[in-house]
Amino acid sequence: MAALAPAPDSSFPAAWAAALRAGAVAPALCAAVWACLAMSAMLVVEAAWMGIVSLAGAAARRFRPHRGYRWEPMGAAVGTDVEAPAAAEFPMVLVQIPMYNEKEVYKLSIGAACALTWPPDRIIIQVLDDSTDPIIKELVELECQEWASKKINIKYEVRNNRKGYKAGALRKGMEHIYAQQCDFVAIFDADFQPESDFLLKTMPYLLHNPKIALVQTRWEFVNYNVCLMTRIQKMSLDYHFKVEQESGSFMHAFFGFNGTAGVWRISAINQSGGWKDRTTVEDMDLAVRASLKGWEFLYVGDIRVKSELPSTFQAYRHQQHRWTCGAANLFRKMAWEIITNKEVSIWKKHHLLYSFFFVRRAIAPILTFLFYCIVIPLSAMVPEVAIPVWGLVYIPTAITIMNAIRNPGSVHLMPFWILFENVMAMHRMRAAVSGLLETARANDWVVTEKVGEQVKDELDIPLLEPLKPTECAERIYIHELLLALYLLICASYDFVLGSHKYYIYIYLQAVAFIVMGFGFVGTRTPCS
Repeated sequence: MAALAPAPDSSFPAAWAAALRAGAVAPALCAAVWACLAMSAMLVVEAAWMGIVSLAGAAARRFRPHRGYRWEPMGAAVGTDVEAPAAAEFPMVLVQIPMYNEKEVYKLSIGAACALTWPPDRIIIQVLDDSTDPIIKELVELECQEWASKKINIKYEVRNNRKGYKAGALRKGMEHIYAQQCDFVAIFDADFQPESDFLLKTMPYLLHNPKIALVQTRWEFVNYNVCLMTRIQKMSLDYHFKVEQESGSFMHAFFGFNGTAGVWRISAINQSGGWKDRTTVEDMDLAVRASLKGWEFLYVGDIRVKSELPSTFQAYRHQQHRWTCGAANLFRKMAWEIITNKEVSIWKKHHLLYSFFFVRRAIAPILTFLFYCIVIPLSAMVPEVAIPVWGLVYIPTAITIMNAIRNPGSVHLMPFWILFENVMAMHRMRAAVSGLLETARANDWVVTEKVGEQVKDELDIPLLEPLKPTECAERIYIHELLLALYLLICASYDFVLGSHKYYIYIYLQAVAFIVMGFGFVGTRTPCS
């Protein structure tokens, strides 16, 4: 009698793994691994280069505070009295504050703008209110009238529609006759609060260096310690300013305008075609077009402007979708224009196409999710696929160390930063693909929710005690929970039957997806 064949393992993970090995998954997965390793190498080289250049720029600034650009204090020729200056030294400055239903913060931004130190007859505050809530519109208008009664030159402007969103509002604001009499424009989002000497510190760069189109300052966050999510955001944005903006300014005199806390030369805006609403990153769009016209940008990290970080997970997701999708969509729209441009050097074209757009705006979001959340977990179930240790350990470790060096006060949060960023990579990858393919969601615009003074009161809560998912069904995120299930299956197989020993990382990442999938991140806000 023939011997009985051994019964196959009927467990679900084992059956799934057997099915993967039976087909063409292993060769395809192997190809995906090497594609991810190639992209990882591109990313780590770019990060290392930016890190070295930014450190060189920071070191150079110690010896040459103004980086070779001419800078003289305002009023030096006529004393320190800015109430009666020479008109030639204090040009007309327009301060634009675009807002949309900003009930919680409108007083902060308007008050800070009206307190800027500048001759009152040489500055115009322009509040661009696209609010759809009539009560909020009335409150904003009353605030402007109150400042006007104090002899502040402030204009309250509204539109009949929200066409073009922020870009449309800024463009419409520039069409007024009084705005056309100005030489420079400072832009602040509704939650930004510049110090009173902001213009006195930034304007000299523009006045004495005619090639500079933009002076960008650094963001400072009033609510970074509200919860773990805001602390992680601060780490990422601090790296952005300290490394990306610093290196771009130092090496190429170019970087992406952050959309706020910056001062533009109006002639540069006009020469570059003005504000366009073809993407959700109108700030980056204008910056790239101005750079292609030969204009230079300057980042001044010593000047900081207070602002607010998104404190709810939903608000942060909307913000990241807008930023990531818009940048990828702009890459699609401007790649050929950059290639065929005749006014800038090949070196700058390479920086724009490869470093600024391809690696940072396309490769980075796609690679992070694909490699760390899909390929590595799946390879744990396919023993035929082995990931080299340099790609699995050395490269991510190097990237983490480079970030930690620029955030020494947050080293203890690096494990949380890694897990959180991997979860957010899922949203950023979808946004990047949406922008590259220009899908129906490519131009989705959701204004980031702000809480203003509530930061000091209602949101003062422990780091990991933000939400109760049973309070509102919209706080349950299905995509995160499905990814968590996938990761748990992969980790369990690797723990029981696998040989790669990736399960520790995969289990931790699964927990991160579960925590964020059930809404246990960010702060507590009322259900809409």
